Amino acid sequence: MSEPPRKLLDQVCDALRMKHYAYRTEQTYIDWIKRYILFHKKRHPKDMGAPEIQAFLAYLAQDRHVAASTQNQALSALLFLYRNILQQEMDHLPNLVHAGRPKHALRLER
Repeated sequence: MSEPPRKLLDQVCDALRMKHYAYRTEQTYIDWIKRYILFHKKRHPKDMGAPEIQAFLAYLAQDRHVAASTQNQALSALLFLYRNILQQEMDHLPNLVHAGRPKHALRLER
């Protein structure tokens, strides 16, 4: 009798560990993937693609006002999921809404 297929997030954990990612990165990626799935009303990522990734990242930038580095972290988690677990390339993401870069304070000359 064969074992049932592993759950999606368990597969992500296994892949991250096989690639020797840090434990904190594993936790962070799992969290972003869960948020992505919940944002899309619990649809399975295999039934989604670039438009859903773009919608989620736009939501983070426009509605949640996350920093650019936070948005990039979410994108990295989703790209890992699609490339390493679902075996789908997501290299082309047109119309990606980028979070604003932080504005650095002007340096005063002495």
